[in-house]
Amino acid sequence: MTKYDVNNIAVSSLLASVKNGEIAIPEIQRPFVWDSTKVRDLIDSLYQNYPVGYIIVWQNPDVKLKDGTLSIGKKVLIDGQQRITALTAAIVGQEVVGADYKMKRIKIAFNPLDEQFDVATPATTNDVKYISDIAEIFDAACDVYSFVEDYCESNGLTSKEDKSKISRIITNLKSIENNNLGVINLSHELDIEQVTDIFIRINSKGVVLSQADFAMSKISSNEVYGGNVTRKIIDYFCHLMQSPADYEMIKNNDIDFSSTNEFSIIKWVVRENEDIYIPDYTDVLRVAFTYKFVRGRLSDLVALLSGRDFETREFKDEIAETSFNDLHDAVLSVVNETNFKRYVMILKSIGIEKASLVRSQNVLNFGYTLFIGLRSRGIDSNIIEKTVRRWIVATMLTGRYSGSPESSFDYDIKRFMSFENPLEYLEQFEAGALSDAFWDHALVDHLNTSVASSPYYNVYLMAQVNAHDKGFLSEQIEVKTMLEERGDIHHLFPKKYLMKHGITNKSMYNQIANYAYLQTEINIKISDDAPKDYMAVVSKQIETGQGVYGGITNNEDLKKNLEMNCIPEGFENMTIEDYPNFLESRRKLMAQKIKEYYCSLK
Repeated sequence: MTKYDVNNIAVSSLLASVKNGEIAIPEIQRPFVWDSTKVRDLIDSLYQNYPVGYIIVWQNPDVKLKDGTLSIGKKVLIDGQQRITALTAAIVGQEVVGADYKMKRIKIAFNPLDEQFDVATPATTNDVKYISDIAEIFDAACDVYSFVEDYCESNGLTSKEDKSKISRIITNLKSIENNNLGVINLSHELDIEQVTDIFIRINSKGVVLSQADFAMSKISSNEVYGGNVTRKIIDYFCHLMQSPADYEMIKNNDIDFSSTNEFSIIKWVVRENEDIYIPDYTDVLRVAFTYKFVRGRLSDLVALLSGRDFETREFKDEIAETSFNDLHDAVLSVVNETNFKRYVMILKSIGIEKASLVRSQNVLNFGYTLFIGLRSRGIDSNIIEKTVRRWIVATMLTGRYSGSPESSFDYDIKRFMSFENPLEYLEQFEAGALSDAFWDHALVDHLNTSVASSPYYNVYLMAQVNAHDKGFLSEQIEVKTMLEERGDIHHLFPKKYLMKHGITNKSMYNQIANYAYLQTEINIKISDDAPKDYMAVVSKQIETGQGVYGGITNNEDLKKNLEMNCIPEGFENMTIEDYPNFLESRRKLMAQKIKEYYCSLK
């Protein structure tokens, strides 16, 4: 099987293929991100007959229609949109959508005397040496002979040689549309993994295009079944999640879409200030597809949107139509205000106060997938919340979705949806992955690390938030507040103290078992003393009732504070010799706290 073929195509033919729909340009890369100087450089390269790289198209398969006839598949542009958009802007004179979602013209000026291209400015517009907009030359109504005569007259060029030279240069300029671009046509028989691999190998920029990008290309380029509308729901939702201030700009510059029901469904985002779960378009697509189609591999989505019948291996129009409609409905469920807010409430209820506590976005993605999927089945809300809470924490502790998540997504969604009570699958998973051996040994060993963003330490912090624990030596301020306001992470055995006594290895003095959140002013008071010394000061202050640390006024409160921060007994007497045993003891206490926290979610 020929995987792809390479051809040359004239600029004019390429633009004609785009115009008549033979090549479909997805809107995945919109808005136009090139600055005007890159457009100028592209036109100059074509004028100089320099290579400008390849564009890559993927042939859609021929689809069997309901009447039994075949519809010839379009070619979908998967790389080169910015170059083609630049050509239509500079040569055809079409407006493009800028980063501010406003339509604008990009005009390229040309000085025939110097054969120099420039981005059009008021200066070039007022300079008779410049053609202020080269699109005029490519207009079918342009009479090159008359244009040359007028240009030469304006610039005082009267000799036959001058006119001949300008005529030749203008002809060369106009011939840009006859220059060739390389086109790589990828076969429709290739699966998405092969297309991904080929794309990486032949893309000169070393850009990796994800399977989500390919799926979005399929979605964006389909207008028959509303794929372009689905793309806009995803794109604008994700954009407004990060930049709600752009709402009016998008509304005013995409009037057609802003009048739709779909746009009204996502506008709630503008009123929110959410920073725990901020999905990008890949996340929205993955959640929507996995929950609705009960599949985890995005390559399957591409196949379904193409109309693939997995049993007969044919491509059928009715499958494509159903798939686009189902995906549209699924995306609306993902961006639904009630669904989203209830899911975020679940995240907060287990102690996730900020996004950085969950290192893997796919943990949050599958949690939302599970939440919507179970809701769509009408499962009791209490069972849904219990299942989702425990599953999120369990997958954080086991690293289930680290790396490539698709096979795990596929396996887990099929299992959860096959059980009448989803807790049954969860309990099966817990029995294997969260046994006593995990809690008593594996988790303790996982806590033996200096990686501050360790998922195990993050779950420990979630446990503290969930339990409303106070910061170290504080009676007033909770760990939750310190996380929100970026409180200090303190070394219980101060770093300088450890280094002073010969522990200079960063991985040793930065052990997460040596960390605790506390107030800045307490951190300053502790300074670089040994635990024995600064805890003696604490005891003295409690005894005298003066200058009490963090509001702690009695030994009972102090004892509770040390317990909630997993500080081992005897800490108040510890010096450098006790550091190794301290770390070992605290890891066990932290692991026990995490276990009790997890069990409380049941």
